[in-house]
Amino acid sequence: MPSVATDASALPAPGLPADPPRGRRANPWLTLLAVAFGLFMVALDGSVVSIANPEIGRDLNASTADLQWVTNSYLLALAAALILGGKLGDRFGRRTFYLAGVAGFTLASVAIGLAGSIEGVIAFRAAQGFFGALLLPNTLGMLRAVFPPRKFGMAVGIWAMISSVSTALGPIVGGLLVEHVGWESVFYINAPIGVAALVFSALVLPQTRNAAAAHDRFDIGGVVLLAAGLLAVVFGVVKGDSWGWASAGTLGSIGAGVVVLVVFGLYETRRAAPLLPMRLFRSPALTIGTVITALNFFVLLGVIFFVMLYLQNVRGFSPVEAGVRTLPLSLASVVASPLGAALTGRFGPRFTMPLGMALQGAACFTMLSWSAESSYATMWPPFAALGLGVGMVMASSSDAIVGNAPVQDGGVAGGLQGTALQIGGALGTSVLVSLISSRVGATLTGELTSAGVPAAAAEGLGGAKDAVAMGVAPVTAGMPEQLRAAVTEGSRAAFMNGVHTSVLVAGTLCVVGALVSVAWVRGTPVADRA
Repeated sequence: MPSVATDASALPAPGLPADPPRGRRANPWLTLLAVAFGLFMVALDGSVVSIANPEIGRDLNASTADLQWVTNSYLLALAAALILGGKLGDRFGRRTFYLAGVAGFTLASVAIGLAGSIEGVIAFRAAQGFFGALLLPNTLGMLRAVFPPRKFGMAVGIWAMISSVSTALGPIVGGLLVEHVGWESVFYINAPIGVAALVFSALVLPQTRNAAAAHDRFDIGGVVLLAAGLLAVVFGVVKGDSWGWASAGTLGSIGAGVVVLVVFGLYETRRAAPLLPMRLFRSPALTIGTVITALNFFVLLGVIFFVMLYLQNVRGFSPVEAGVRTLPLSLASVVASPLGAALTGRFGPRFTMPLGMALQGAACFTMLSWSAESSYATMWPPFAALGLGVGMVMASSSDAIVGNAPVQDGGVAGGLQGTALQIGGALGTSVLVSLISSRVGATLTGELTSAGVPAAAAEGLGGAKDAVAMGVAPVTAGMPEQLRAAVTEGSRAAFMNGVHTSVLVAGTLCVVGALVSVAWVRGTPVADRA
């Protein structure tokens, strides 16, 4: 455990606890256990809501656009405020803002279940995102402050395991709650978790902050520029599928966001106390770790999204049955995160980061063999490889980003990682679903004709590409049985064409990520750090 300087005239060293912790507050493993509660709650919520959306729509008479905003309002608020949350924790106390985030997230979750209208659900989802942004970066910031370097890698491995497993468990937990309790329970479940997190954290967490920055002027201009840039980029990404990726709205939003972020970077280089110190990016390991974090969740969330469509809409499994079939992903994550942390500690992220990317690439390329009738024997190996790869990359990229940042910037580094994760996830679901939709539109008529649908009828069904891109065959009760079977067969073939295009792109990006990691990451093994 780091200690405060003994010179009475000196301020506490940057990043160390404001007061020397005693008793249970001096135990870094209790700190890890405390932040695990909040991390589990937020990560579970990120994937569990997708299962609840159909029921939310039916119960509250919500449109498809409304349901998109149930997800997007949370994503926008979270992405825009993550670095701010880390900076506030670094400056004013990570324990303080972690507890504020847990309390706010818990209250917003209960409010969603009580809202009674789709507008209320959307508004409180945005509040959830904001409080999640206060919580998440300070989990890693506190771990960076309380764990000695030689044990930090293992702590990050456990952190990554919790994040990966809770994300992968979302479909299973969500399916059980929605089927047997109601969609509101998906949010109410955060209440007992949040209360337990608050009580335990208040008892064991030490206060850590960057004491040297206590008298610096807060970077309000940086907050505004970063939030505006991230909002514009993420908004353009999430709307790209519905607006069209080449549309003026999509390109204008993303382009404007990039311009604002460039201005933000230039502005930060001229600040004495910047919101996001640009000097962090002098570390190649930190920079590449940020990119690989985004790519990691691009693949994970994008693949999980269309896998759930495949299992439920094409194969006909219930939400619970579909969730159970993805258990190999969760179980592999349990193994991969501590294993990845141990390997990172021994060999550095240059070894585990490309290994994780290679495993994800292998999972994606294996999915090229899937068809609408594939046996489960062809499904679980790529699920396991994906879970192993994601866990490996989570452990190594967390170490590369937070482990290579100065201790006093631990919260900001955690926010940087969280921002990359959210943007990568948004890109993954938007881009991969857009690829599926595009491929379905190009092949649907031909696949319907090949399956035996008359040419005129096949042309008429071409307008149903949006439904087919979700794995739903455009059949009606009045169709003759033979025509119904042909439409189902052709629609499923077109959907699988889209899936194959998406996994080919995702797998190729994984290969590129592995090569970039090998070429540019020069992180020091944890065991060799001072």
